[in-house]
Amino acid sequence: MRFSARHRARIALSVFATALMAAALAGCGSGISLDEPIEGPVWRLVQLGDEPVPPGGEAQIQFDRSSGRVSGTGGCNRVSGSFTRSGITLRIGQLASTRMACADPVRGANEAQFISALQTTATYRLAGPGRLALLDASGRTVATLNSASR
Repeated sequence: MRFSARHRARIALSVFATALMAAALAGCGSGISLDEPIEGPVWRLVQLGDEPVPPGGEAQIQFDRSSGRVSGTGGCNRVSGSFTRSGITLRIGQLASTRMACADPVRGANEAQFISALQTTATYRLAGPGRLALLDASGRTVATLNSASR
């Protein structure tokens, strides 16, 4: 089977365009796998929405892959519940919490906002090594956390 020069040129151009597009898309990536596991490290709350959390806060969570459970603290109370993750989709089930009063009203307000953020999480984004952003269904960042090792 013989192809005309015009047909061979179209095939070559098509192959070149595909290779060029693949190279361009590879350059756009952050180098962070979107399916990198979030399970394992302890994630400390550093930001709620657009507001940084004051230093010294103890709000943190940890995802356990083997049990499908999430646990941690809102800053005053322990929290636990279930979660499911598939790719960047993250759903946190109803959370149970202890009922200790927060002596500091700011900490109490941050805890309530953090628990609300966890409950509204629909997806996540790894914003860099050791940095996890939780996003709601509209794609708005509701909380940002750093791994405890950072």
